[in-house]
Order: sequence, then structure tokens, then C-alpha cells
Amino acid sequence: MTHPAPDGEAGRPDSGPRILISADMEGVTGVTWTDDVVPGTEQWQRFRRLFTGDVNAAVAGLCSGAAAGVLVNEAHLSQRNLLLEDLDSRARLLTGRHKPLSMMEGIDSGVDGAVLLGYHAGSGCEGVLSHTYLPAHITGVWLDEASASEGRLNATLAAEHGVPVLVVTGDDQACADAAEYAPDAEHVVVKECVSRYAAVCDPPSVTAARIADAAERSMARAGRVDPVVAPHRIEIEFDASHLAQAAAVVPTVAETGLRRIAFEAATMTEAMKAFKVVTSIADSAVQGRYG
Repeated sequence: MTHPAPDGEAGRPDSGPRILISADMEGVTGVTWTDDVVPGTEQWQRFRRLFTGDVNAAVAGLCSGAAAGVLVNEAHLSQRNLLLEDLDSRARLLTGRHKPLSMMEGIDSGVDGAVLLGYHAGSGCEGVLSHTYLPAHITGVWLDEASASEGRLNATLAAEHGVPVLVVTGDDQACADAAEYAPDAEHVVVKECVSRYAAVCDPPSVTAARIADAAERSMARAGRVDPVVAPHRIEIEFDASHLAQAAAVVPTVAETGLRRIAFEAATMTEAMKAFKVVTSIADSAVQGRYG
């Protein structure tokens, strides 16, 4: 599959680093509860603007640091949340579903760095709207026995393509998580977790400056590195046994406990594609109030 170049000119000689922004929404400035991020609600309309503001701050910082092109991949739910009409004109937007590499679509397009923007802590962990892919019903994910958030999964996929993670933004719990899987990245705290649905939030003018400064500094680390290609094992724990049973119909997926499944893959790209299938099947098995 051919992916868009960050600068829109796939045949153009390199004139500087090109960066991918994987833009999620739960870790964005001010977001604290469901209606802030669910398409169609009044609050979602409001937070689309704040979401776009966080992205624009990152684009501004990256470009100040001499980025030659920025590709923003929509990574939240419908993947149609950012306001294109308000996007910094130096960036291009990859929007809509479905994408083979989902949250990291474009990581294989020759980019020199990745920004994980608006990220959050993983399932079973403390953090504002913490989850891993499914908003509910997953109580834990492990990658090669390490507790895995979306950030860890996506950073591992980036490493397979030789792309360093330059910046991670989100609440303090998301940034503490990022300190483990991307210790050399800039970690930008935009809010401090009080509970799953409450946080102490800084205003957009404050977080925008913080994001832009970090993005500009991070460009000193931009540049492709040796790819890390290896087999991986992913284990998932659900909150009900029937979800594990439903997911286990996928070839190579095995039940490892009453509510757990696991599978192995030769590469992280294959592992993430299998992860998408497994979580989609489990999500489709959820029934009304009883889950």
C-alpha cells in the first residue's frame, strides 16, 4: 500500500526531517470524561477545537525545529475528529477509517520521527480515561510480559520501522508510562490525573507553549535508526470469560485463562494487525447491560 509523504511530494529529495504525529484524543488538553471524546456530543464539538490546538502546537514546534514535512494521522475512534479547516497549513492530515496500521498509519512512509500526541495510560492503570484500544472490557494488555498501553504498542511498532519516538503528550500518568517505553522522548504533561474522570488541567495557552517547546527541542533527535524487528507475544485480559472465548476463534489465538487470551507473531506489524482483529471480535461480543 502506498502511503502519503508528509510533504506531499513522494519523489522529492530529502530537504529535512519528516515527522508523523499520531493524534489521539483522551490525553488532550482539558479532556476528562466520556462526552469530551465521543463523536456527536456537544462537548466533543468543543474539544475538537482543543484537540486541533494541541496538534497545531506540535506542528509549530516541529517546524521551528526544521521539520520539512508533518503528517498528522487521526488516531481516535472515528478518526474524523480534527478540524481540517483550522489545521496548521504546514501539516497534512490523514483522516478516516480503516487503516492497516491504525493509530500508526504512515509510520512506513519514510518519516524520521514520531509524536504520540494526546495519549493516555493503559487498561487497568490509573489515568484519565485510561484504556487500551477498547474504552472498556479490557482489564490488561501485556507485550512480551510488560504491561502495555497504546503508547508502548505503538512505540514498538515505530521501532520496527526505524523511527524514534520524539514526543509524548498526555496526563501525568501517560507521561510516566512513556518514561518507560520512550525514555529519550520529550514528555509533556497537559493535565494531572485526579481520577479516571477528573484532572487538574492547564489552559490551552499554557499547554500549547509547552508542547511547541518540547516539539522543537525533540527535533535534535530526529533521524532514522536501525529497525528493531523481532517476534512478539501479546496477552489480553478481558472483564468477562465470553469475550476471551469469542476472541479465541481467531487462528493462532489461544485461551490462557478464564478471561485471558494470548498470541504470538513474527513481527510487531503482524502482532498489531492481529491485535486489531482480536479486539474487534471481542467488542462485537459485548451485549447490552451485561457486557
